[in-house]
Amino acid sequence: MVHESPTLELERELAAQGYGLIVGFDEVGRGALAGPVMVGAAAVRACDLPELAVPDGVADSKMLTERRRETLFEPLQAWCAASAVGQASNSEIDEWGISHALGIAALRALNAVERQLGLMPPAGGGRAVSPARDAATMRVGAILDGPNDYITKALDTFDAPDVPVPAHVVTQVKGDRHCATVAAAAVIAKVTRDRLMVDIARGNPRYAPYEWDRNKGYGSAAHRRAIAELGPTPLHRTSWHLTGE
Repeated sequence: MVHESPTLELERELAAQGYGLIVGFDEVGRGALAGPVMVGAAAVRACDLPELAVPDGVADSKMLTERRRETLFEPLQAWCAASAVGQASNSEIDEWGISHALGIAALRALNAVERQLGLMPPAGGGRAVSPARDAATMRVGAILDGPNDYITKALDTFDAPDVPVPAHVVTQVKGDRHCATVAAAAVIAKVTRDRLMVDIARGNPRYAPYEWDRNKGYGSAAHRRAIAELGPTPLHRTSWHLTGE
């Protein structure tokens, strides 16, 4: 089967509309029973797009092997002008619900990306500026994988970080297949979360029976069996149906 490769077509459309920074977003861990949800952000500058090429081998992260994702991780970070992964903890998911938790995680990632690029919130209100652009105002366009804009909904809520420049968000179903920045964000987020769950599983004997080093917190048979036998841990999403019953 031939899979279509991501392009920079939508990124270039946003640049043509006057957005100086384009950020692709994708989530990982939405359906897991344990651990955080994470949203990756991969940013490119509009001024770089005429010469920017799609990285070799980048594709929907779900179509890549774990080894291939690991190989791409650092090259994709280098390809971006900036990248970050925001997360919301299992307790935040239980408190807020998954959609709002995803929005907050995405805003945390956007906040980190913008600050890496020198965008800072204005001291007295108004629009943020970038020293790298001679104090010119910066417009940020975002491409979010999926049909629902949970980023804009979370903006300016009590739990949201003070993002220097709010992004204009467009949604793209299967964005990780179509848009290079979204595909890069997906790989960066997936590798980051997988590494975290493996480290947790191997770092504390208490978590070993749940086999997070294999299932990354998702509902495998072994994971659900361990929950049924041992109960949930402090890292489980206790508002969810953990045993599948």
